[in-house]
Amino acid sequence: MKRYSVFAVAREAARYHTGWERAWKKAEPKARYDVIIIGGGGHGLATAYHLGKRFGIKNVAILEKGWLGGGNTGRNTTIIRSNYLQDPSAALYEKSRALYETMSQDLNYNVMFSPRGVIMLAQTHHEVRGYQRTAHANALQGVKTEFIGPRRVKELVPIINIDGPRYPVMGGLWQARGGTARHDAVAWGYARACSDMGMDVIQQCEVTAIRREGGKVVGVDTTKGAIDCDKLGIVVAGNSGHVARLAGFRLPIESVALQALVSEPIKPCMDVVVMANTVHGYMSQSDKGEMVIGGGTDGYNNYTQRGAFHHIEETVRALVETFPMVSRLKMLRQWGGIVDVTGDRSPILSKTPLENVFINCGWGTGGFKATPGSGWAMAELMAKGHGPLTDAFGLERFREGRFIDESVAAGVAH
Repeated sequence: MKRYSVFAVAREAARYHTGWERAWKKAEPKARYDVIIIGGGGHGLATAYHLGKRFGIKNVAILEKGWLGGGNTGRNTTIIRSNYLQDPSAALYEKSRALYETMSQDLNYNVMFSPRGVIMLAQTHHEVRGYQRTAHANALQGVKTEFIGPRRVKELVPIINIDGPRYPVMGGLWQARGGTARHDAVAWGYARACSDMGMDVIQQCEVTAIRREGGKVVGVDTTKGAIDCDKLGIVVAGNSGHVARLAGFRLPIESVALQALVSEPIKPCMDVVVMANTVHGYMSQSDKGEMVIGGGTDGYNNYTQRGAFHHIEETVRALVETFPMVSRLKMLRQWGGIVDVTGDRSPILSKTPLENVFINCGWGTGGFKATPGSGWAMAELMAKGHGPLTDAFGLERFREGRFIDESVAAGVAH
């Protein structure tokens, strides 16, 4: 694989960009692999990347039923933060945030990581107490956050209205090293690195059955034929329940639609990410000038990738009160993704009842921020059978009542 650099760009410019090679090779499945990863999104690709980089396991296939990064990886609002309340969550998300900081250099691919800072607004007395509690927990966890007052919020976000009639801003939980990254670039960078290690990234290849013998996985059937494997990783976000049933077990998750939208592009007016959980909306400004806006999940189980009008109305109504200037903007486009939500609003990274099958799911609306850390932890779990970042997130916690309740920390799944 040729390295990307300023010199490579200059060289290709001189010859009209005719010398660029494919970022990753177009592969067809082999008869057998050591490891198969089902799901060609960020988490699946990150898992394969770390299997190769950290453990030397490179006979790997990543199977994607659609196009690479076409699921939730390309359908989110790109927020990256690690200010979670519970210790296992904070450790996993902080590992991910730290990996984002060096990802462009590690992958030799610009993922446009922007540590612009994230504010989670406190708009009720209950939220003030909750975020102060989280700030103290983060201090003990080694995660750098602070609770700031309304005046500091106004300094960081001049366009905000801190005296809203229903929900005035009473402060916020501020993480200066949080931010955003380009979601597509994360998937493309990982795919390029995996392909360079000799792994096969296979698109338009849907898994239709999981073959097992004696309680152990032996392979999968796909729309491109049967493929044998020693280990199988299921990393398919909102479709996790469906694929788990192919393996013969059920998951304690629900799949719902989450939607987002962007405005028409405008001049720079906001250089941080703001999350307002009481009114339930969050917003940042992209490098193209669009206001990137997200809200809550649908109130019913579904597998749509379109979303519904009532959530657009609810989210925009909330944000117009907090950011009056957005009332004058037009919506440019809107989309939805399928998220899988657990009862305790924490993910599942676990062994399964079928031997040598591992599951990574349940990220709710917070999967993108966890992409590199999830891949790091999942690769260790698949290679070694356990890992310090995954031990608390096993399936057995639901049977044992050992929940990691992040709904207490955020009130929502992200």
